[in-house]
Amino acid sequence: MKPETLGFFEKVYDVARLIPFGRVTSYGAIAKYLGAKRSARIVGYAMNNSGGKDVPAHRVVNRKGLLTGKHHFEGTNLMQQLLENEGVEVVENQIQNFDALFWDPSKEL
Repeated sequence: MKPETLGFFEKVYDVARLIPFGRVTSYGAIAKYLGAKRSARIVGYAMNNSGGKDVPAHRVVNRKGLLTGKHHFEGTNLMQQLLENEGVEVVENQIQNFDALFWDPSKEL
């Protein structure tokens, strides 16, 4: 990986670590906050590579509240279980009450 990509990944992890317990954000919201509006996919790549870095990747979902990254977690429903342990209701891979739980780093930080 290129050094600039690794640097961007670290910035993504720094933002993800700030997502409050029981709240969620989207790949795009993190990308926009970091001034890379069109880089939601790269944020997704960063989340896929966040294992062992103490990053709450389970709190990052797609813009519709879907658990699109769930297959990158060990086990069948680990991402959903981690969210539910924080009081987030998930039905058919969709976060319920998404708008109320959504944490926008551009507004919150």
